[in-house]
Amino acid sequence: MRFFTTVHLLLLAYIVAALLFWGFSLNDKSREIYNQGIVILKTEVDSTLYPEMYNTRVQQLQSELDTRKKQYIGEGSTFLLVILIGAAVVYSSFRRSIRLSKQQNNFMLSVTHELKSPIAAMKLNLQTLERHKLDEEKKSLLVERCVKEANRLNDLCNNMLIASQMEGRQYIPAREQIQFDELVNSSFKDYAVRYAGRFIERDIDVCMLHGDRLLLQMAINNLLENAVKYTPADKPVTVSLILKNNNVHLQIADNGPGIPDSEKSKVFNKFYRIGNEETRKTKGTGLGLYLTAKIVRQHKGKITITDNQPSGCVFEIVLPVSV
Repeated sequence: MRFFTTVHLLLLAYIVAALLFWGFSLNDKSREIYNQGIVILKTEVDSTLYPEMYNTRVQQLQSELDTRKKQYIGEGSTFLLVILIGAAVVYSSFRRSIRLSKQQNNFMLSVTHELKSPIAAMKLNLQTLERHKLDEEKKSLLVERCVKEANRLNDLCNNMLIASQMEGRQYIPAREQIQFDELVNSSFKDYAVRYAGRFIERDIDVCMLHGDRLLLQMAINNLLENAVKYTPADKPVTVSLILKNNNVHLQIADNGPGIPDSEKSKVFNKFYRIGNEETRKTKGTGLGLYLTAKIVRQHKGKITITDNQPSGCVFEIVLPVSV
């Protein structure tokens, strides 16, 4: 990137210098044309005998000189502006390409890790069941762990599939009336079972809205998964659903390390994750929050992040009752 920037600036400086050189050269040539015109005029018209004619011709030559000068400045300025705009577009496109390439590389690293982890866990549990004679309680525990890892895989695949379909405008969202509180309760109970003792349920108001059940369920699950991911095991994740001013307010608060203000708007970008993929300890693909924000916008709502006290974040989704 630094090499490209240096070459890009040197090339731009060379083009600008060449443009200025030709501009001054043309101006000098224009001045020579004017001086040559004066010499010819003196041979054709006697300034003492015909002063008015002489002065008129001199004014014409001066006017032509000024016109050429304005033309050179105008065309040169336009050309310089086009060059600068083109250089800015090329540089911006290259930086965006580099950034996207880095994000995609991070995405592949994280997806590989996300896929391998549950697969390895399920394989280990199944091998334990196969090789050892266990009592029913231990068998049930291992099967439960396999189901939990399978659910993780299912959520990951759904995120990637829906994100791809929405990007390609292949997914056509449904328009149906939804008991939104039941949807939230369903996700809440599912995650409460997966992560026992990690949730505290606040107020859950009864509310209805129109939208796509699958997409809204996915948005809720993504926020719950994100909250659990960053919250220490000995601290709770809080879920609340409030109906206020014809809007549904879903708040999911975690007790994690929080998100810096400078990063709050970036976490909804595709593939974006805080920190370096090779040293990051938390799991994820950078698709969950991106997809959640896209789903919320598609339902004409908004999603915001605020700081939780004493630590952590509060993700809030606001959706109109009638979309």
